[in-house]
Amino acid sequence: MTAADKLHRAREALLRREWVEARTLFGAADGEAPLGPADLERLAVAAYLTGGDDESADAWTRAHHVHLSAGDVERAVRCAFWLAYTFRHRGESARGSGWAARARRLLDDAGSDCVERGYLLMLAAVGRIYSGDPAGAHAAFGDAAAVGARFGDADLVTWARHGRGRALIRQGEIAEGVALLDEAMAAVEAGEVSAMIAGDIYCSVIEACQEMFDLRRAREWTAALHDWCESQPDLVPYRGQCLVRRAEIFLLCGAWPDAMEEALRAAERLSDPPRAAAGAAVYQQAELHRLRGELDRAEEAYRRASTWGRKPEPGLALLRLVRGQLAEAEAAIRRAVDETRGRVARSRLLPAYVEIVLAAGDVDSARTAAEELAEIAAALDAPLLRATAAYAQGGVLLAGRDAAAALPLLRSAWTMWQSLDAPYDAARARVMIGLALRQLGDDASAELEFGGAREVFRQLGAAPDLARLAALAAPAEAKPDGGLTRRELDVLRLVAAGMTNRQVAGELFISEKTVARHVSNIFGKLGLSTRAAAAAYAHRNGLA
Repeated sequence: MTAADKLHRAREALLRREWVEARTLFGAADGEAPLGPADLERLAVAAYLTGGDDESADAWTRAHHVHLSAGDVERAVRCAFWLAYTFRHRGESARGSGWAARARRLLDDAGSDCVERGYLLMLAAVGRIYSGDPAGAHAAFGDAAAVGARFGDADLVTWARHGRGRALIRQGEIAEGVALLDEAMAAVEAGEVSAMIAGDIYCSVIEACQEMFDLRRAREWTAALHDWCESQPDLVPYRGQCLVRRAEIFLLCGAWPDAMEEALRAAERLSDPPRAAAGAAVYQQAELHRLRGELDRAEEAYRRASTWGRKPEPGLALLRLVRGQLAEAEAAIRRAVDETRGRVARSRLLPAYVEIVLAAGDVDSARTAAEELAEIAAALDAPLLRATAAYAQGGVLLAGRDAAAALPLLRSAWTMWQSLDAPYDAARARVMIGLALRQLGDDASAELEFGGAREVFRQLGAAPDLARLAALAAPAEAKPDGGLTRRELDVLRLVAAGMTNRQVAGELFISEKTVARHVSNIFGKLGLSTRAAAAAYAHRNGLA
């Protein structure tokens, strides 16, 4: 086959979206005779979509220089744009900024009025999003869309429209922002945009749905991304990210074996060459190991996720809690929340924060965090987040011995999680409902709630939750004191009376740190994780 034959077949493969064949044939033809700039651009696209980041960057660079030598500044700038975009996407911000600066200088020197100015506006707009300036980003995306419309560039118009939607969502204009995202996705599904931009929009829209805790849309668009990727089996970057999103949704929906399978596949696809999303894939593996009680494997996976750039909280702090390492769990989650800005990012940490600081006996801090979570949920108006906030508020009220006020919140959380098909979270809500009913003296109804939760935990294989529930619902009769020391029994009695650690310390003339250690020991010996559960145990066994 001649070089001309290889080029012809490579171009046809590209049109069929057979990316590996296109990349192989373009590469083979290039080995026989240097490719022209248009074919170098095609090679760059095929290499990028099949995971060949370095080969793609080399092809864009060569195309850039060939265009410059031929005096085609605008096409040279387009190549520089893609280099800036892909380097930034890979986390190599300095190299990306260098190519962006070169592209701007070339256009300014040439004085060209061209569509490439709109693409450079996209870089500026994305930068404003990440720097916390959504209003400025919205304006820049709007300018880019106007340039795209003027030059009839569907890629740029659709990309910028989606960007405006994300900027509006960051400003709290949810309905208007979502409408723009859906409009952009209609163009993507109609095949009106190129593959690189379609993949970017798919992943970005799903990310936006998760920021809004819009589970229905996240499921819908993740399924669409899955179908799009299945039609192009050679894809690497978007397929890996699709697998991560599918793992997250499968976990929430209780399909844990499927979630693990997708997380493993995602990590494999995204680790060679290394991509930032690999950390998210490994983090999902860690979450599944933790929920199933595979604690050593969870610890190792959280550490691996951290090396890939994914912060290990809140999962690692919750793992510490399961292991009875209350002080370590509390220190980690407090630090993570203190370091985190932005309501969406904080909302992902606050539920674990409430759970852990309640276990440590700090009801006041838990109440403050639950109130913040409720405010975020009200602003975003997403059922998933509203359920999480109601559960957190119910837990705080229960810890304060106000079961009557906690019960409607916990029932609301259970109802919302049921409607979202989130069985694990719904089962946890039933456990808390059972504890509230027990506080109110309705042991028979409490046992019904415990039984329903127990069955879900058994089906899912949620070993730590089964163990905690067993300690709550059926304590050992032979040893009602749970092997506690006299001082630990003293602390338990005061905790059961609703006292905080500070109040217990004052009552017993010991330090708060000592009280916290006793509470941690009590939880470990009794297999409990909340003060409410410890209080229920004390009352049930005549220790209060």
